[in-house]
Amino acid sequence: MSAVLRPSASEDEYVVYAVRYASREGVRAQHFHHWTPRYDEEHATAYYVWVLRSAARTILVDAGISPERAAAADGIDYVGSPADLMRDLGVAAPEVDAVVLTHLHYDHVGTVGDFEGASIHLQRAELEYWEGDIARRNHRESWLSDPDDRARLRAGACGGRVVLEDGDREIAPGVSVHLVGGHTPGMQVVRVITPAGVVVIASDASHYYENIEVDRPFAILHDVPGMYAAFDRIADLAGELPVVLPGHDPAVFARHPRLDGTAIDVAVVGE
Repeated sequence: MSAVLRPSASEDEYVVYAVRYASREGVRAQHFHHWTPRYDEEHATAYYVWVLRSAARTILVDAGISPERAAAADGIDYVGSPADLMRDLGVAAPEVDAVVLTHLHYDHVGTVGDFEGASIHLQRAELEYWEGDIARRNHRESWLSDPDDRARLRAGACGGRVVLEDGDREIAPGVSVHLVGGHTPGMQVVRVITPAGVVVIASDASHYYENIEVDRPFAILHDVPGMYAAFDRIADLAGELPVVLPGHDPAVFARHPRLDGTAIDVAVVGE
């Protein structure tokens, strides 16, 4: 058996696992707003979901790309669906208590239907934007969110499984969501208490470490001032010894240890 995603010893502290389910090659010019130094330099994209495990619960942050969309996308090296990779790491889909969707871009929500027993948490502002007329008319953004994904979420909301958040809230002991906007209107980040301290899962509020550390937003965004405000909010949430996990940076594996004993790329954070 391969390595497993071990829980923490506490009910309200979590070990965070960054599971890379896909990757894509690219250049810097694709990944930063306006001009960037070394614009033609190779600059890869990693695609993650994050698994939070305490002694009492398992929470998944984001749900990745569906296998069907990954197969149709140009250049994506797809390792496997999050549910399949998690099963290989000792966590079956029915064990997931809650799924947090940081936003509704296709690469963060595509397999949420695989976690049928989990509550699903997203910001009301996010769903309402993508279901509104402005998103439909905004061709620069409209391709980023899948109507079928949103239909599944609406069905879940009618069944009481989807929780539409209105701002900041603790969704479980040691885990809170925080509305920041910027990348999308309802972009939220996740603050997690671990045995080693606070970890903030920025997801696409900061695609790369360079975004927040050099104050340079990502190329795809909804609101430029909102991106800068999100950087500030992330820094405030992380505190004096910041541990921030960006949404797509391969350098996560340079800053955090890999999980031993598995061929799947998994970084262990806060253990």
